[in-house]
Amino acid sequence: MTYCVAMALDQGLVFAADSRTNAGVDHISTCRKMRVWQREDERMMVLLSAGNLAVTQAVVAILDQHVRDGDGDPDHSLLHVTSMHTAARLVGQAVRQVYHQDAKALKEAGVEFTASLILGGQIRGEAPRLFMIYAAGNFIEATPETPYFQIGETKYGKPIIDRVITTGTDLVRAAKCALLSLDSTVRSNVTVGLPIDLLVYRTDTFRPATHQLIKDHDAYFEDLRYRWGQGLKDLFQVLPDPPWDIR
Repeated sequence: MTYCVAMALDQGLVFAADSRTNAGVDHISTCRKMRVWQREDERMMVLLSAGNLAVTQAVVAILDQHVRDGDGDPDHSLLHVTSMHTAARLVGQAVRQVYHQDAKALKEAGVEFTASLILGGQIRGEAPRLFMIYAAGNFIEATPETPYFQIGETKYGKPIIDRVITTGTDLVRAAKCALLSLDSTVRSNVTVGLPIDLLVYRTDTFRPATHQLIKDHDAYFEDLRYRWGQGLKDLFQVLPDPPWDIR
């Protein structure tokens, strides 16, 4: 399992993803689930993935192959599409291609075809945009009313985002919120774990403002999660007791 979150804000985009792919009492493996494509001063795109790892890796391989082909076809490569909407459509097509190739064999083996992806970025000439692509290859776009997407193990990290994030949230606070959302999920689900990929993108820069791989014992992350946990405990202690007689 995994957990990924991405936010579309007035100042830019924030992406975060864990790296755990399997968990058990004697087996834990990791694989980074963030893929970045960029062309200097012209475009940058980030793809987050969750679901069957073989499926999502096959999707990324198809997209990479189209980029390597380098034929300049605006309907073929993420480095040549003229809009982020077309980029999302290409990702959806890649998902459907993998489905047609592998879904029958997976079903015969008793394995479900699962894939969910988040694509965000900016191409010069339009504002940054954020999309969520489903296993059927269809997709939706983030809006001011719903400025973030989650995929994977979403329920533990959702409450803090709902309370904190609006489109007007600045990138620093949004990055902090994304990390706390990951921390809440890591604490509650063994199938989600470090390292954490964190990428922050500022509008019209066409490069990451920062891209960090946060590993175990990272000083900032350890301090952040301690202060957050302690703050919740302190707040709980000063909350008013219920007015009912409880004996």
